[in-house]
Amino acid sequence: MALHCPATQRKATHQSPMQQRSWCSAPNKTMDAAAKWSPATLLLLLLLVHCYLPSMATCREEMESVYVGQRVLPVRIGRPAFGPESLAFDHRGDGPYTGVSNGRVLRWRGPLRGWTEFAHNYKHEAVATCAAKKRLVVPESACGRPLGLQFHRASGDLYYADAYLGLMRVGRRGGRAEAVATEAGGAPLNFVNGVDVDQETGHVYFTDSSATFQRSDYMMIVLTRDATGRLLRYDPSTSTTTVLASGLSFPNGVAVSADGAHLVVAETARCRLLRHWLRGPKAGATEPFADLPGYPDNVRLAAGAGDGDYYYWVALNRDKAWMEEGTTPRSVAAVRVRAADGAVTRALRGLGNATVSEVVERPGGALWLGSVDTPYVGLFRTSGGL
Repeated sequence: MALHCPATQRKATHQSPMQQRSWCSAPNKTMDAAAKWSPATLLLLLLLVHCYLPSMATCREEMESVYVGQRVLPVRIGRPAFGPESLAFDHRGDGPYTGVSNGRVLRWRGPLRGWTEFAHNYKHEAVATCAAKKRLVVPESACGRPLGLQFHRASGDLYYADAYLGLMRVGRRGGRAEAVATEAGGAPLNFVNGVDVDQETGHVYFTDSSATFQRSDYMMIVLTRDATGRLLRYDPSTSTTTVLASGLSFPNGVAVSADGAHLVVAETARCRLLRHWLRGPKAGATEPFADLPGYPDNVRLAAGAGDGDYYYWVALNRDKAWMEEGTTPRSVAAVRVRAADGAVTRALRGLGNATVSEVVERPGGALWLGSVDTPYVGLFRTSGGL
């Protein structure tokens, strides 16, 4: 099995909190590990090895590693909900707000009050299975599943992607959310995923990850190399939705650049970031931006964006070394990418089996970590930022 830079070499120890890393491949080690896999596992992993980037250089530069380990504070959601996939803060800086597995959006009110409900959809009022007291919702699609979310600070509106119901909006007071987009370009939305808002124009950018598979079958997008995903824009002033790009392989998180000139989009199945131009001579073009050491989820601007050089935080659902070693304390959970050239400059490690769906950096350097799998939001406090 020939691999072109799919995995991270493991040479450093846990003794230093920051060390330089290369993420070039180790094909011999992979072959040794493959000999121990069952045929079913080997087939699965063979199908996963398709993060191909023919137009981009691999192993471009070393990245600095930060081992967060047990320094992450779990801010627990409380039963029956779990899976705070994305995080947002309102115009006052309050929050975070997050969507969880029972279809609701919660708000963090501090240690004394904890998490309270902020928003719900029509199913929570009309479908008995979705009542607040229900402790188990099966299937997931029965009550909706909020994923990416972001505020438009001027209006106070919160927009969020419900994987099954479409692009949703709820006012600053919360309550029942309404679907503002359920189709685009004559085709229904099938797997709404990432969201960001241009704070200047009010335009909402979001992804529809696949026209073929819904979130409940998301692994099939990777296994079948499905490329039916779309990047979209919703304009609140006209209530219209426009398709900006199509034919994407599992488009996931999306972030508006600091100057609003382009979008950065995670293309999960190809382990990379794309850049879609909104303005300038390349307006309308979509191009490769960054080669990643894993499968990206959400993308967020780092704190301080706009002060000269800036960065994006990109959460990784799995790193490429997972194919060799499974998830280990050394697995890369998220990376920081330089906006100027797409270079991966820093990696968060040490979270073990806890997957990370989003990293939000707040003023002062604190990192809030979302995860579609855990019953808590992670909080990593730093002394001076990363």
